[in-house]
Amino acid sequence: MMAWPATSLLPHESRINCGCDFLRREANTFSIIARCPRTGQLGVAVASAVPAVGSMCPFVRSGVGAVSTQSWVNPYLALTALAELEKGAGAADALWTALAGDEAGASRQFGLVDGGGASAAHTGTECTPWAGQILGMGVAVIGNMLTGPEVQGAMAAAFDDSKSEDLAERLMLALEAGDAAGGDKRGKQSAALRVHADEVYALIDIRVDEHAEPISELRRVLRIARAQLVPFIAGMPKRGNPAEPAPLGVTQMLLRSPPDRPEGGGSRGR
Repeated sequence: MMAWPATSLLPHESRINCGCDFLRREANTFSIIARCPRTGQLGVAVASAVPAVGSMCPFVRSGVGAVSTQSWVNPYLALTALAELEKGAGAADALWTALAGDEAGASRQFGLVDGGGASAAHTGTECTPWAGQILGMGVAVIGNMLTGPEVQGAMAAAFDDSKSEDLAERLMLALEAGDAAGGDKRGKQSAALRVHADEVYALIDIRVDEHAEPISELRRVLRIARAQLVPFIAGMPKRGNPAEPAPLGVTQMLLRSPPDRPEGGGSRGR
């Protein structure tokens, strides 16, 4: 397994245990943000014991960067960082520019990977323990209110051990490893996976907003999405190319009731 060193892109150490002893109304969460070196795809996988974590934490801009903002969530950190990356800033500079305008930085956790694979993260000193971060080239693993540092270690190892897989699968494996290692110490409720390739729209954008086993359910949804949704997205208009009719095989598949399609799911019409 690769080493996960502390680098100059880290605001603190590579692993941080923040020492606040009270519980806050936060999106206490674990996530992995990454870039595929083969395809340039960017993505985030995230899980939490709050509902609809995918609506709050992950942000991705194709070719520019991927971000997860969590703990006391501030979406403007992600939006500011992505805007800075789009202007040409590197990961660390984009992170610090975003944090400079936030007076509650001690309560934030925030990680990103830029379009070139550089990573950066911030874990505020008031994040609920256990909280910390691990950075590597092309990946950032961040989490707070975890059962312990083993959660992030398992995520990093799973990501590193799956280099032959596509980015969505590597992120999913990392999320499953973190869950198996303990995950969020309050329990489980929601999970999300978002991956962007070359287009402005997502290649994969799936969520489980409320479930007793959200990561297992996210895996099931991913299987169905790969069989039914990804082929449809592959036929959607591409930037700079003329629109074409949807592929016949895809339209024929989607005309069938969901249980009759590859991998099933859904229900039959009346």
